[in-house]
Amino acid sequence: MLSTTQLPRLKKEIHRLLAKGSQEKASLKPYSETFCWGALWGWETSTPLASGVLGGWHSLAGEICAFKIHGQELPFEAVVLNKTSGEGRLRAKSPIDCELQKEYTFIIQAYDCGAGPRETAWKKSHKAVVHIQVKDVNEFAPAFKEPAYKAVVTEGKIYDSILQVEAVDEDCSPQYSQICNYEIVTTDVPFAIDRNGNIRNTEKLSYDKQHQYEILVTAYDCGQKPAAQDTLVQVDVKPVCKPGWQDWAKRIEYQPGSGSMALFPSIHLETCDGAVSSLQVTAELQTNYIGKGCDRETYSEKSLQKLCGASSGIIDLLPSPSSATNWTAGLLVDSSEMIFKFDGRQGAKIPDGIVPKNLTDQFTITMWMRHGPSPGVRAEKETILCNSDKTEMNRHHYALYVHNCRLVFLLRKDFDQADTFRPAEFHWKLDQICDKEWHYYVINVEFPVVTLYMDGATYEPYLVTNDWPIHPSHIAMQLTVGACWQGGEVAKPRFAQFFHGSLASLTIRPGKMESQKVISCLQACKEGLDINSLESLGQGIKYHFNPSQSILVMEGDDIGNINRALQKVSYINSRQFPTAGVRRLRVSSKVQCFGEDVCISIPDVDAYVMVLQAMEPQITLRGTERFWRPASQFESARGVILFPDIKIVSTFAKAEAPGDVKTTAPKSAVLDEMLHNLDFCDILVLGGDLDPRQECLELNHSELHQRHLDATNSTAGYSIYGVGSMSRYEQVLRHIRYRNWHPTSLDARRFRVKCSELNGRYTSNEFNLEVSVLREVRLSDKEHVNHLIVQPPFLQSVHHPETRSSIQRSSVVPSIATVVIIISVCMLVFVVAMGVYRIRIAHQHFVQETEAAKEAEMDWDDSALTITVNPMEKHEDPGRGEEETEGEEEEEAEEDGSSSSSDSDDSEEEEEEEGMGRGRHGQSGARQGQLEWDDSTLSY
Repeated sequence: MLSTTQLPRLKKEIHRLLAKGSQEKASLKPYSETFCWGALWGWETSTPLASGVLGGWHSLAGEICAFKIHGQELPFEAVVLNKTSGEGRLRAKSPIDCELQKEYTFIIQAYDCGAGPRETAWKKSHKAVVHIQVKDVNEFAPAFKEPAYKAVVTEGKIYDSILQVEAVDEDCSPQYSQICNYEIVTTDVPFAIDRNGNIRNTEKLSYDKQHQYEILVTAYDCGQKPAAQDTLVQVDVKPVCKPGWQDWAKRIEYQPGSGSMALFPSIHLETCDGAVSSLQVTAELQTNYIGKGCDRETYSEKSLQKLCGASSGIIDLLPSPSSATNWTAGLLVDSSEMIFKFDGRQGAKIPDGIVPKNLTDQFTITMWMRHGPSPGVRAEKETILCNSDKTEMNRHHYALYVHNCRLVFLLRKDFDQADTFRPAEFHWKLDQICDKEWHYYVINVEFPVVTLYMDGATYEPYLVTNDWPIHPSHIAMQLTVGACWQGGEVAKPRFAQFFHGSLASLTIRPGKMESQKVISCLQACKEGLDINSLESLGQGIKYHFNPSQSILVMEGDDIGNINRALQKVSYINSRQFPTAGVRRLRVSSKVQCFGEDVCISIPDVDAYVMVLQAMEPQITLRGTERFWRPASQFESARGVILFPDIKIVSTFAKAEAPGDVKTTAPKSAVLDEMLHNLDFCDILVLGGDLDPRQECLELNHSELHQRHLDATNSTAGYSIYGVGSMSRYEQVLRHIRYRNWHPTSLDARRFRVKCSELNGRYTSNEFNLEVSVLREVRLSDKEHVNHLIVQPPFLQSVHHPETRSSIQRSSVVPSIATVVIIISVCMLVFVVAMGVYRIRIAHQHFVQETEAAKEAEMDWDDSALTITVNPMEKHEDPGRGEEETEGEEEEEAEEDGSSSSSDSDDSEEEEEEEGMGRGRHGQSGARQGQLEWDDSTLSY
């Protein structure tokens, strides 16, 4: 209770507070805190008090009954804690979220209980304003605005800011909603990021080093909470614009047999906005090996000349070393035996008789040469070919040499009453002579005109020097290669003027010049550059090929047309088995700009074609491996044909077609047959060389010439060489004959055949043949009949035990024995008659065979029956001689490359002609039956 002295002072304070207007502020945390206050009622006023607890002088009027909040859908309520003291509590009646609303402001009033229980009569206080701030919780992580960022930079520059990443946070407070830091997660990258998300490079980037960078970036809010997911930043490095060809491959693989293949299907020129008025593009197929990509190691020069139809009589001055051509044995050989290296210290003497002394006024010299600048300060003559005096003097009759990158041909004619100057030296100055590349040279001489062909192009001498003729003498001459022989004017004869470089296929053809067609063929390539669809190049493109199609030049004023034209340039190789390896390829460009002194420069394109390994053929020789012939055939003028049924087959492994379920063989075992050329077949004599006094191997030269092949014969065997089809080699081999004048001393002769393709790159199996003399046995009729009764192989044997049993029983039963004896005698007579009949038939057949072969030298003697035994042969079908003429016609068709189906017919008919008694199909083994008679049980 208040005293009377306190009441005026209280009223005065109440009026001051009411005049001021009481305001209450509270800061609430969701779901956890409430705000408490009190109110006091006075008699003179009904204004609630801001604080304090008072007791009423009226029993109800001094109590607080309720608090009321003015506002709609507020998540708060006020409850009375103590009516007397007026204490109450403000609390949240639903969840409070700072992200939805950070602050609340509302009005609250207090009500007393002085008017009774009816609320309408309660007295209320003045309105008090309540302001509530919601405290934030760090419940959200930062998130980037973009899932990924991308930027493009130019190489070689340092950027202050390449791009900016940005993250946001959904928290409501400044502490938790602001991003305070960014960080690059990816390590070892040349990039950095600042607090604002700006990414910069820390070093100069290189397009050649790395085209693209991918980095991960995260963000942190001010509460150090990281982003829930990192963002990807992709930085592409763009090269500094450099004029040049774009989108081409350095390595281009070529599968043999695939025809024409585009080299640069997507190439295009980047000019960097340069003002280009015209463009010239040169594509060149190069190789460091012989022939500038023409694959010259495939065949020898002699074989190539035959393929091109060159004249016969060509002399190879640098053949592969052998017993017959031993003058090249001491020379240095390159990776191929066809290429000889001369290091300035070696020369080779050509033996006498290889080249005629007088070349006449017409001849041809051909060679492949690779030569660089001459060594030393003072260049000396480098002799390629030289014909000089062997002794006494030192005159050079004719020579071919290099001097100061000039090719010089010297030709000194002999004195012949004409006492006048004559052309003696012919000079050509060409850059190719010293460019260290292979070039093909042909010197055609038709005195006094000398013409040089280099890589198929014609060059006339720029200088011709005249000289007096050489006076005749009896001094022998020495022809040399790689140096010149100095036989006179020195204390000791020696080589001089050595050559430095490589030579191959050095030949000379006395008495005749080669035609332009043959020279072009010899130099032409089986591989080179080509253009697919010439019609689509357009009129604005000019192009030109060199004769070997190894260089292509294109010109145009429209860059787009040039791009499309270069995209159509292709590589082609028509060889069946090209040499695997690298073919260099270079594309050079010359640009002209519109009225500018300085024009853009286009770097060369350096690429290479990798020719893959071709499918290797398996060459197989098949035929009869063993047979016997009568001695008379060995002694005859025609001899014995050794390989009447030989067959040459070439197969290669072929991949199984996809989806072919019918083929049961493994993929690698699927074989396919191919037809191609051979270049030699050797027939070797096994078990000792031939004795020329009594035996030899023979072949008609017409058989070789008709098929454009050559051969050499010796006691060690027979060698057939030259590029020709397999069928041509078959026909020649089927005419090889063996003769022996004393066959009685011959037990057996063995031979081996082996063939080759591409200078021995692919070789066949070794086919072995054994031929023996058929022995003759002469018996009397009586002895022969007795042996026939003992064991005739073509009739059922007589069972002697049964006969003996019958004879024994005859002593007991005479009548039965008599019958048995009569039957036995009849059977014996029947057997003898059949035996004689069979003998006659065999004899007549043998006589027919002998007469058909024109070697019927064995006389039939009825008194002394002769049986010829050959267990490896079967009975011959008579009457085959009528097919002889037809077989010869088929053989002529074979020479023109006909199919191999008629080869077996030819061999059969030739066998019939020789009277060898072979079967219809000319096969051995299972196809050969035995003769009717077997001499294994005959007694002599």
